[in-house]
Amino acid sequence: MTDTSLKKILTDGAWRRNTGLAVLLGLCPLLAVTNTVVNGLALGLATLLTLILSSLTVSLLRGLLRPEIRILAFVLIIASVVSMIELLMHAFFYDLYVVLGIYVPLIVTNCVIIGRAETFASKNKLLPSVLDGFATGLGFSITLVLLGALRELTGRGTLFFRSDMLLGDWAKSLTLTIFPEHPGFLLAMLPPGAFIGLALLIAARNAWEARAGRWPAEQVQSAHEA
Repeated sequence: MTDTSLKKILTDGAWRRNTGLAVLLGLCPLLAVTNTVVNGLALGLATLLTLILSSLTVSLLRGLLRPEIRILAFVLIIASVVSMIELLMHAFFYDLYVVLGIYVPLIVTNCVIIGRAETFASKNKLLPSVLDGFATGLGFSITLVLLGALRELTGRGTLFFRSDMLLGDWAKSLTLTIFPEHPGFLLAMLPPGAFIGLALLIAARNAWEARAGRWPAEQVQSAHEA
């Protein structure tokens, strides 16, 4: 596979077909846990690792899986990877595991992961499949972190609150107080704030794409009229 093709896989997964900002898949965990940067980063890393390992495994086994059972096999592979990640989080990042709660095991049902296994990893060799999983997970993680940063900054006036849950006690000093006398904005920390924040990020991405000339002219016109 050429360097150009690999670059396209990376840019498509991370930006042009970003699952949270462009394709709009996997929104349940994205909206539910992103009230801080740390929560978003943790779930993003878990999803990224799941995508890489599941894409790798599906690509290796693509010649052995019969068409009739492929979806069941994909779910079994993804569930095994997620179970491993969940056990590791329970052992080494217990506080973070408690905060993320049900959304870690729910990674199994994330349509993004099953979709990449079905449409890409099951039809391509190892390297492009792993790169596709990495790029898709990276794009999803970036969206989680950006939304978490926007909500935390608006709701608390801080960034990297409770970093110690992810990095250990030494990371308590990493919390940045951007607005020292911030009174708090509850709406940003509640589910409606997640929808508003995601809408702002999607609008910013669409404006960037329109400015770069990557939108068809009729879509740009429709966006301006809206």
